[in-house]
Amino acid sequence: MQGATDNDSDTPQRPRFRPCPWQHLETVYDVELWIEEHNRSLQEHIRPTESGYGVCFTLAEGGEIFMQTSADGAVILDVTADADWVAPLICAATQCPAPGTSLWILPDDKLIQLIAGLSSLVASTTLVVGHHFGVKRRAPGLAR
Repeated sequence: MQGATDNDSDTPQRPRFRPCPWQHLETVYDVELWIEEHNRSLQEHIRPTESGYGVCFTLAEGGEIFMQTSADGAVILDVTADADWVAPLICAATQCPAPGTSLWILPDDKLIQLIAGLSSLVASTTLVVGHHFGVKRRAPGLAR
C-alpha cells in the first residue's frame, strides 16, 4: 500500500460529534442548566457557515428526536419513525396537538416542558450538523 493516509477515501472518517450519555433532569433548574450548556456547546463547535444544527436525542426504547430552535424562537422537532411512540408524551408535556407528520413546530415557551417530559426516556444526546429539519416541509424563514 503506497501513500495510504488518514484522508484516503477508503478510510472511514471519525465522527465529529459523539453521543454523550444522558443524565436525568429532575428540576426546572436542571433543564435550564442543560439548555445553557447545550447553547454554549453549539456556539463553540458549530462553524458560522454550517446549517441544520441542533441536538439528537437517542431514546432508550428506540428512535431519535432531532431538535433545533429557529431564529424566531420556534422549537423544531424531527421525530424518526422508530420514535413515533413518543408523540403522546410530547403532546402531554407541551400541551400541543400532534402535527400528523414527523415534523413538530412548537412555541419557544414549550422548550422546558418538552425537555423535562423527555428526560426519563433519553439514553444519549449528540450534536448534529447538516440535518434537514424538514426544510422542504415548512415555511421559509425557519431554516438555519
